[in-house]
Amino acid sequence: MAQTDVLLTKQPAPQTVPACELPPKLYDVARNTGAYTSSGLATAGFRTAKYLVDEWFQNCYAHYHQAFADRDHSERQRHESQQLAAETEALAQRTQEDSTRKVGERLQELHCWKSELQHEVDQLVAETDLLLAQKQRLERSLDATAVPFSIATDNLQCRERRQHPDLVRDYVEMELLKEAELIRNIQELLKRTIMQAVNQIRLNREQKEMCETDWSDKVEAYNIDETCARYHNQSTEVQFHPHSTKLEESASTPETWAKFTQENLCRAERERLASVNLRGLIDCILRDVAEDLRLQCDAVNLAYGRRCEELEDARLKLEQHLHKTLREITDQEHNVAALKQAIKDKEMPLKVAQTRLYQRSHRPNVELCRDNAQFRLVSEVEELNMSLTALREKLLEAEQSLRNLEDTRMSLEKDIAVKTNSLFIDRQKCMTHRTRYPTILQLVGYQ
Repeated sequence: MAQTDVLLTKQPAPQTVPACELPPKLYDVARNTGAYTSSGLATAGFRTAKYLVDEWFQNCYAHYHQAFADRDHSERQRHESQQLAAETEALAQRTQEDSTRKVGERLQELHCWKSELQHEVDQLVAETDLLLAQKQRLERSLDATAVPFSIATDNLQCRERRQHPDLVRDYVEMELLKEAELIRNIQELLKRTIMQAVNQIRLNREQKEMCETDWSDKVEAYNIDETCARYHNQSTEVQFHPHSTKLEESASTPETWAKFTQENLCRAERERLASVNLRGLIDCILRDVAEDLRLQCDAVNLAYGRRCEELEDARLKLEQHLHKTLREITDQEHNVAALKQAIKDKEMPLKVAQTRLYQRSHRPNVELCRDNAQFRLVSEVEELNMSLTALREKLLEAEQSLRNLEDTRMSLEKDIAVKTNSLFIDRQKCMTHRTRYPTILQLVGYQ
C-alpha cells in the first residue's frame, strides 16, 4: 500500500522521454556519449535509437498507475449509476404525477373558454341577421335615387343643347349641378354605407369563424388532453417519440394562449357593438337623404321660374335693339356712298396737278426753275393726297362700322332665336320632366 500511495502522488511518466529532458544520472561516462550509448549508436549510423533503463521503468510505472486509476473510476461510476437510477425513478414518478395534474387544470381552462366562445358566436349570428335587414333597406333606397338622378342629368343634357351665348353656367345649372352632385353624394354615401354594412357583416362572420375556429381548436385540444390525462405506465397505446420534446418555433406560451382567446372575444364583442351602432346610423342616413333631396328639388324648380322670366325680358329687349340697329344700318349705307363719291370727285384735280408737274419737268436748261408756280403745284398735290387719304380712312371706318352693324344685326337675330330656344328647353322640356320627381316615401324606400 505504501507503494500505491507513492504511485498516486506521482504524476504518470510519459512512455517516451526526450533525451534532453531525462534527470541527471551518475555514470562514469558522460550522458549520451561513448561507444555504447544510444546517441552514439545513432551517430554510428543506426536507423532507430534504443530506450534507456530509466525510461523502461518509467513506462512500467505509467501502466501501473493507469490500471489503478481505471479501476477506481469504474467503482465510482457503478456507485453513481445506482444512485442515479434510484433518483431518476423517483423523479419520473413525481414529474408524471405533476404532469397529470397540470393536464387536468388545463382541461378546466379549456372548458371555460369553450363556453364563452360558444355564447359569443350565438350573439354574433343574431346581430348579423339584423344588419342584413338594414342592408336591404339601403339597397332599396339606393334604387329609389335613380329617378331623381336621371331627371337631373336629363335636364343638364337638355340645357347643353342651348346655343351660344345662352349656354352659360347660370344659377339654374348651378342648382342642377348641385342636385346632381347631391344625388351622387347620396348614392356614394348609400353605396359606402352598403359597403360598410357588407364589410361589417363580413367582419361579423370573420369573427364568428375565428371564434368557431378557436372553439373547434379548443374542443380538439380538450379531447387530446383528455386522452393524455388517461395515459399511465401500463397503457398499451404509448410509444417512443424521440423528437416530441422539441418545441416548435410557432408554439405559444400560456400567456399568449390565453391572450389569443381573450383578443378573439374582445374583437367579436367590438364588432358586435360596431354592428349595433351601424344599424342606428343607417336609420339616420335614410331619414336625412329623403329630406335633402326634396329641399333641393324645390330649389331647382324655383331657379327655373326665375330664369324663364329673365329670358322673356332679355328677348324683348333684344327685339327693340334689333329694330334700332336696322335703322342705323340704313343711315350708314348712305354715308358710305357719300364718302365714295367724295373720293371720286378728288381724282380729277389730282390728275390735273400731277400732269402740270410732269410737263414742267421737261423745261430746258435754266428754264427748269423752282419758281412759285412749281412750289404751289407740289403743295396742291400734297393737299389733294392728304384729302384722299383722310377720305379713304373715313370710308374704311364707315365700311367697318357698317360691317359691325351687320354683324350686330345678325348677332341680335341669332340671340333672339337662342333665347326662344332656351325658353322652349327650360319650360317645355326640363320643367315638364321634373313633374315626375319621386315622393318622400319613395325616397326613403317604403314604396
